[in-house]
Amino acid sequence: MTDPGQDTAEQQQKQQPARTAERDAAGPGISGARATGLIVTLVLGGLTALPPLSMDMYLPALPEVTGALHSPAATVQLTLTACLMGMALGQLVVGPMSDKWGRRRPLLAGMVVYVLATAACALAPTAGLLIGCRLVQGLAGAAGIVIARAVVRDLYDGVAMARFFSTLMLISGVAPVVAPLIGGQILRLTDWRGVFVVLTAVGVLLTLAVWRFLHETLPPEKRQAGGLGAALRAMGALLADRVFTGYMLAGGFAFAALFAYISASPFVIQDIYGASPQTFSLLFGLNSVGLVLVGQINGKLLVGRVSLDKALAVGLTVIALAAVALLLMASGAFGKAGLAPIAAGLFVLMSAMGLAMPNTNAQALMRSRDAAGSASALLGTSTFLLGALASPLVGIAGEGTAVPMATVQLVCALASAACFLGLCRPWQRR
Repeated sequence: MTDPGQDTAEQQQKQQPARTAERDAAGPGISGARATGLIVTLVLGGLTALPPLSMDMYLPALPEVTGALHSPAATVQLTLTACLMGMALGQLVVGPMSDKWGRRRPLLAGMVVYVLATAACALAPTAGLLIGCRLVQGLAGAAGIVIARAVVRDLYDGVAMARFFSTLMLISGVAPVVAPLIGGQILRLTDWRGVFVVLTAVGVLLTLAVWRFLHETLPPEKRQAGGLGAALRAMGALLADRVFTGYMLAGGFAFAALFAYISASPFVIQDIYGASPQTFSLLFGLNSVGLVLVGQINGKLLVGRVSLDKALAVGLTVIALAAVALLLMASGAFGKAGLAPIAAGLFVLMSAMGLAMPNTNAQALMRSRDAAGSASALLGTSTFLLGALASPLVGIAGEGTAVPMATVQLVCALASAACFLGLCRPWQRR
């Protein structure tokens, strides 16, 4: 039995001349984008880095925000949930818009609104207003996430697309590494509002880079006709595809396990285990390094040699095992666990995301050639909605135990594996 990854690579080599001719005939937008490959890669990496920048740079300040705004931790965690919900819902709007009007105009409009909303977060006087501003920030920031994936689908296919997603993970993975470190250092100089000032500046720079360097990648003749009805029909057709839905849900639940860590770790690491904001930032950055390294192993060594489904299965298995270990340690099954073993378990869980996330995206998008924006919107919306639902669950049992975080991570990991096996059924497609 031949390996699917090898078959895909051989098919892509055979089809490459035809695709090259097709793209050359598509218009100056695509050829211009490919001619500035490195710059476009950096811009797309910046767009995919926007969500971790928007959330992770703010994480070390969460305990401070609870005191400054006189709000409980559960309420302050809703500022993360609101941003994530906004990013989820915004993609449902921006994705189909980009299929109809092209990638560039909706992206620029979204980035401008993102900058304004982030500046408003820095001025919010109450937790309620901060939650509202974070919602708008997420709605606008969704443009960068969904259109970046759609641009990759415009330019790449098959194994090349999977490899490019791993390259984007290298670039965007720098954001979770440096964001908490920057956030921790900002707190040395100013308060939590300074974090949003820095994010506003980042948004301005990225908007200028998009305007200057990112060409249109969807020529007029390939755009979707029709309005809301056509967009809904395209999404309905994608959801009716059992395999697409399986990859979408598998990636969404895996991200929910990751976001349970993102939402709970500031309180678990700092309040329960007594680490400083700077120590938390270093541990968070180390975990992000693990994710990036495994993502590069996936893109540089595994893709084309091992089928994407095999790599994905290994990633989901490791995530589930790490979640089991964390739950046992947090519940005291091995006695009182210190910071070091908890940090090690979180490192393994985060690193395995480097196998899960790029491969679910690539496998799903390969089934949506003619509606990349709508497919990207569904992928992003399901991912962020599931992550937003996981966020408040980690605080259900209070702030004095890590058991809720580990429990949510394990449930999400098992749900991800169930969707992969039950809906994608990779053994049948071999």
